[in-house]
Amino acid sequence: MKIKMPIEAAEILETLHEAGYEAYIVGGCVRDSILGRVPGDWDITTSALPQEVKKLFKRTIDTGIKHGTVTIMKGKEGFEVTTYRLDGVYEDHRHPKEVTFTRSLIEDLKRRDFTINAMAYNDTEGLVDEFDGLKDLDDKVIRCVGDPVRRFEEDALRILRAVRFSGQLGYTIDPETAKAAKELAPTLSNISAERIQTEFIKMMTSMHPEVIRDAYELGITKVFLPEFDQCMECEQNAIHHCYTVGEHMIRSAMEVPADKVLRITMILHDIGKPSCKTSDERGDHFKGHAKEGAGMARTILRRLKFDNATTDRVCNLVLYHDILMKDEPSEKNVRKTLYLVGPSNFEDLLMVKKADMLAQSTYRREDKERRLDLLASIGHEILERGDCLSLKELKVGGKDLIDLGITPGKDIGIILNNMLKDVIGTPNHNDKEYLIKHLANYKNPVE
Repeated sequence: MKIKMPIEAAEILETLHEAGYEAYIVGGCVRDSILGRVPGDWDITTSALPQEVKKLFKRTIDTGIKHGTVTIMKGKEGFEVTTYRLDGVYEDHRHPKEVTFTRSLIEDLKRRDFTINAMAYNDTEGLVDEFDGLKDLDDKVIRCVGDPVRRFEEDALRILRAVRFSGQLGYTIDPETAKAAKELAPTLSNISAERIQTEFIKMMTSMHPEVIRDAYELGITKVFLPEFDQCMECEQNAIHHCYTVGEHMIRSAMEVPADKVLRITMILHDIGKPSCKTSDERGDHFKGHAKEGAGMARTILRRLKFDNATTDRVCNLVLYHDILMKDEPSEKNVRKTLYLVGPSNFEDLLMVKKADMLAQSTYRREDKERRLDLLASIGHEILERGDCLSLKELKVGGKDLIDLGITPGKDIGIILNNMLKDVIGTPNHNDKEYLIKHLANYKNPVE
């Protein structure tokens, strides 16, 4: 087997070999190369100690020297070189109490998470596969190196990583590995929100976002996304639905592109339903679930330390995912929709609404598709025409009102917003002369 690696990585290996040390590319880059995927990083492992590595290269950065990692700079690109090591006792399911360096590659590979990530390679010796990672790649199995309980006790995040790799590669999780994951899932509470967020995003933007169902069944979401568990257990006795709330959200996530905002939106868009559920002789109802869900989504995303931009976009889409579901699209209500959701979010809204529809029952499917197509058509016409949809596009501004004698303050904001409401309803009213002429009408709310 021959793996083609970047010239820079090959040069690093050669330099280490010429100095009398062992060195290999290792982990994900080996796995991805075998699978024909383009590796994101080229990690190197070596028998050389960190200080020995630093003496051999001109430009190095002590990125994790305590744990044996030195980054070697080749031009603008960095390559992490880590000394073979043995991890000490893990006391917090996150970090080893101490790290001991070793001269044995096999001892280093033993501490890695999954067999498919525990392979090493160099051009001289070829593939080093002590734990049958190649076979597990062929069998499409995610399996821990050695005892899965011990691997997950060392770093609880590996429990979530098992599901994430399953989603990215389309593999099944080995039964013993799954059993250990379920047993130790509660220890994920020891892991930082930032690390969980990273794995959650990778899982949801993988080829198989439906593996979140496995995360639920293994008790993983109960730790970091308990609201989702409630949705998985919430029935929908309604003619428009044929799945539980959670299963509906999973299937809707499968209907949008592998985009972070869209996938997270779909897995949260009905998160407010369980708390809004009421039932009567006509079935189950979820009045107000979109507004409730937007608030819950913001709480969840803040808990998981998502950035503000992502949080705002997701919550906006959750809040308006249900808009115009029952009303026939018209220029007036589509303009209002564009104003509320924001023109830049309109294409995302269309994808969200289509995915939501495709994950429902087929009841009135043709009519729903027709209305969605009409919404898209009218919306695109409005955007192409350039109708006023924001205060920025209004022909009258705050300075104009001040020049007319309006005292600076909240009254100006009220007047401008009332003008905008009028213009959204009647676009040709966006005329400076008209707006000023009817100024008295805008001092009270426009219905």
